[in-house]
Amino acid sequence: MRKAAVALGCALLSMLVFAAAAPAAKRATVTASESLAKGCHTKFVGNRRHTGVVSATSTAEGLVRARLKSRGDWDLGVFDARTKHRVAGSAAFRGNEVAEAFVTKGQRLLVQACRFAGRASKARVSVSFLAEPPAGESSPAQVVDVSTPTRADKRRLQTLGLDLTEHGDADSIEVVLYSEQDAQKLRAAKFRYSVRIANLGARVRANRRADRRYRIAQAGASELPSGRTTYRHLADYELELKLLAGKYPRLARPFTLAHRTHLGRDVVGIEIATDPHNLRDGKPIFANMGTHHAREWPSAEHTIEWAYDLLTNYRKQARTTRLVKATRNIVIPVVNPDGFNISREAPDAPPETEFAQFSYEMKRKNCWPDPAYEGPCDSNTAGAYLGVDINRNYGTLWGGPGASVTSLFADYRGPIPFSEPESQNIRELQAQRPITNLITNHTFSNLVLRPPGVADVGPPLEEPLFKELGARMTGHNGYSNIPGYGLYETTGTTEDWTFWTAGSLGYTFEIGPEEFHPPYETGVVAEYLGLEPAAGAGNGGNREAYYEMLESTANVRHHSLVTGRAPEGWTLRIHKSFMSSTSPVAQDDYGVELGDPILFPDALDYQYRSRGGRFAWHVNPSTRPIVAGRFGRDPAAPKQADIALANPPGIPAEDKSGDYAAGEALPFTVAGLPAVDNGRMTVHIEWGNPATDWDLYVVNSAGELVTQSATFGDTTEDAVLVDPPPGDYVARVVNYDQVDGIPAPDDWSNGQVLFRSPTPTFHGPKEAWQLSCEDERGRVRGTRNLVVDRGGRVDVGQVCNNAGLARAKR
Repeated sequence: MRKAAVALGCALLSMLVFAAAAPAAKRATVTASESLAKGCHTKFVGNRRHTGVVSATSTAEGLVRARLKSRGDWDLGVFDARTKHRVAGSAAFRGNEVAEAFVTKGQRLLVQACRFAGRASKARVSVSFLAEPPAGESSPAQVVDVSTPTRADKRRLQTLGLDLTEHGDADSIEVVLYSEQDAQKLRAAKFRYSVRIANLGARVRANRRADRRYRIAQAGASELPSGRTTYRHLADYELELKLLAGKYPRLARPFTLAHRTHLGRDVVGIEIATDPHNLRDGKPIFANMGTHHAREWPSAEHTIEWAYDLLTNYRKQARTTRLVKATRNIVIPVVNPDGFNISREAPDAPPETEFAQFSYEMKRKNCWPDPAYEGPCDSNTAGAYLGVDINRNYGTLWGGPGASVTSLFADYRGPIPFSEPESQNIRELQAQRPITNLITNHTFSNLVLRPPGVADVGPPLEEPLFKELGARMTGHNGYSNIPGYGLYETTGTTEDWTFWTAGSLGYTFEIGPEEFHPPYETGVVAEYLGLEPAAGAGNGGNREAYYEMLESTANVRHHSLVTGRAPEGWTLRIHKSFMSSTSPVAQDDYGVELGDPILFPDALDYQYRSRGGRFAWHVNPSTRPIVAGRFGRDPAAPKQADIALANPPGIPAEDKSGDYAAGEALPFTVAGLPAVDNGRMTVHIEWGNPATDWDLYVVNSAGELVTQSATFGDTTEDAVLVDPPPGDYVARVVNYDQVDGIPAPDDWSNGQVLFRSPTPTFHGPKEAWQLSCEDERGRVRGTRNLVVDRGGRVDVGQVCNNAGLARAKR
């Protein structure tokens, strides 16, 4: 533990002392005598009563970065001086703005500052330019479908440092290849793959042409709640959230999360409820968020359309009105604004360098400033590869499989759990607000994923509820309803932390069947509304799936309820402090060398403000799911006896073809009920030298491949099948490679088929909330421990020890 603590401190210190050299900036103070709640980045209006303008000329081929600071709410727009076309913008909720985009050397710009609201009549503006490193050689990026029929194959693929998409199924995962070197990695690791998209750059350019045609055909309005026809920019999200809050002041509250990003941006959202500013009203909360990964533009579009849906349909549709009255809705369209802005503003690259290291449209991560690489996020020697995958940075299970230790890998987990301001924001939001339901939106794969992200963690006690609610949602969007590890194993993800630590029913939506940001008409309009060609066509799409989640939020059987009596204006508080644990921390990308888990302090602290008399407070269960137990099934019979597999005489020739049918055939039979009940089957072989490579495949009686193990660099293969159906099987052992330089071949031995019984449901220890009652002056007037289960209701009576209850309304 001492070593872990020292490493943690050193990592934090290195982040604090690192700072890129700041470019020279032009600075000016602008004034505006009036405010106007109108967009600043959409149209250049020049010097008016509510605006001020600063001119600048780009000194470099690269980036313009305009910043604004003010005590009021000011916004910022950057325009080309000749055409007056928009270049960049920023419209956050306070006087802290960062507008950034790519420009050419010598380009003349007009930076327009607009006073949106507030009394501050002055703002400070700075404009700087950053040169972009020269792009290296590259070949056209491809999307390929890699065969991964087993969990071991998926884990092995994750060790190669390639860009795995969120698209896959039981037998394969799609991967983005940016170079011939990436393809060589796959071939060297003996993966078979087929090409899905031969030229990703050409596909993206075709999508843009489709977006232009769709925008023209729609004549300015789509069927979406907002009427939007094109992908938004970051400033569009910020401005629209502010305008929605201004239009619906009795239903919407704009908010800014506590931590600014590495580039200094605010992360903003909107909260929707019938009394939006009363954050302690005790209602259950649904949090809907998008764009953890920068390039996944539809995830933010779906999230903000949900806000439009609730606000525009309140008092117009009975269901919407009922659910808005019963719940609170937190909407955060862009969790990762730095990364999203870079991806969204990326210029068209030449075809020969499209999606290379220094083209940014396919950037996945945030803007963590790795001290090993010079320069800021969008102008550094690592290019688009720099950053932390925020959705591998959450504390629960951090550091385990499905997250890289290498900083330039696409799924880099970060130096320590919660190292990133973006993950800290969501952590603190969950720690301070009793969020009962959560969806984090991603692209792509047509999946609804639920905890756990790692199979060996085991299904939670809530597995039947998770599966049922997932099925109701996938009944609308047509997606597959599977555990998180069903795609591939991941650790440090959003819904794993919010569920295992705080008890929120959390899911990941992988929106759409293909591409990170497909044409707007299909990836946003059709998927959200359930129109052709979406999988949910005719069944409501993601809009109706979100409504199913909101119904669950309002359903007290899906969380917990605390009732009792308290004086008007007094505050009830439930609190819990505990130590959370990461996974055993992988020291390499192969998971061969594991360090001890890291323990870190965690706390949940929720409040309810009494209106006097009886109260009903919707909370999550007191016992954290991580310790509550696991769901399973009781064995209906003993497990089958293990089977020894005899090695046939002789050693087959080396075979690198990938044709497992040519391997040595080892038949065996799996029995079933009523004689035996097998929860897991593992076919095992071993040999002596790690430089030798035997591969193992298992097929059923129909000749179908049901599991395999084809690792390298070790001396065993273990092919696993959960709940194996009874029947005849054949294990095929392939001699992929023999160690060179020794006279005798290295044959395999100790072949076995090992069986394990199903794991029954088990329950862990109960935990309690620490409940206290505080008067108007913050004095504690009553305390008790409170144990409440999911779906349970506990009446605490007069928890304030009768003090002040004479004034309580009955």
